[in-house]
Amino acid sequence: MRSGKMKDKNILVGIAYNAYDPVTGRNGERVSEECVEQTAKEVLAAVTELGYSAFIIPLQRSFMSFLHRLKELKPDVLINLCEGFLGRAQLEANVAAALELLGFAFTGNDSRTLALCLNKFKTKAVLKSCGLPTAPSRLVVSPDQKVDLPFPLIVKPNTEDASLGIHPESVVHDKEGLERQVRRIFELYEEPALVEQFIEGREFNVAVFENSKPQPLPVSEIDFTTMPEGSPKICSYEAKWFEDDILCQKTPPVCPAKIDEGLQKKIQDTAVAAFENLGCRDYARIDFRMDQKGKLSILEVNPNPDISLNAGYARALAASGMEYKHFWELMIENALKRKGKE
Repeated sequence: MRSGKMKDKNILVGIAYNAYDPVTGRNGERVSEECVEQTAKEVLAAVTELGYSAFIIPLQRSFMSFLHRLKELKPDVLINLCEGFLGRAQLEANVAAALELLGFAFTGNDSRTLALCLNKFKTKAVLKSCGLPTAPSRLVVSPDQKVDLPFPLIVKPNTEDASLGIHPESVVHDKEGLERQVRRIFELYEEPALVEQFIEGREFNVAVFENSKPQPLPVSEIDFTTMPEGSPKICSYEAKWFEDDILCQKTPPVCPAKIDEGLQKKIQDTAVAAFENLGCRDYARIDFRMDQKGKLSILEVNPNPDISLNAGYARALAASGMEYKHFWELMIENALKRKGKE
């Protein structure tokens, strides 16, 4: 599986990413932010191998300097890897909105979808209104707010990504644990908490990319079978970003997942439906949990997933037979076609 050949490689490609800033970034969560720079370098190598002229441009503290630099370099298309600004994921959509206002052709999702999907509770509301399955949840806007859901529950920041704020203690089994985790969200992140029914069971994710229409890649599963006793079976921040952590070592991804064709199709079809109903374009990843009875629930839709070579999206591309560089060729084509239509 691959995209068609570009006829004109006389195209200048910019690769934008948000550079980690020790002043504005959260030190305890710097790993996820620093990884974006490595991703930019990997994308540069892939794009250069395709024959494009390309450059990397970091988004640092001065947004105006970033925009002035773009205006000077005048890329024909921009690969947008920016996951936030000034250490704030909430400004991810603002970066895309500025690119839209200035008329840049760029890859990835537009500002509206980025803003919507970052808000987990609103995303769940849209999915539910479209008849797609999600776990029962409540948006807690005050540390003293009561929650009328049965335990166990999982507590997350409502507007963060990359598993920020999700740790083993995020799964709670009593009122005291719930109150403690909600207050932690308010103190560390200064935002509402999403309290969601915790689903014991298997966890899957599906990468979806757009090639004329949304196409799902092979289903991936997080293998929880060797998790330490007493640890909740979740993909926490430690499990996602710290390779030396036991939780990372005990949550290996399996792609393609060892599931039958019927379940695979059901998960993929649901992922594509979520992609379409949330207005996604180019690429996204949809995360699922499945309970002991086989009922699926969408955990979240990530419109700007980790796209590095050692991450799940690239793993799914490889499982489908598509080379990393040809994925980016297709994304560049998509962005240029949108610009042509405009």
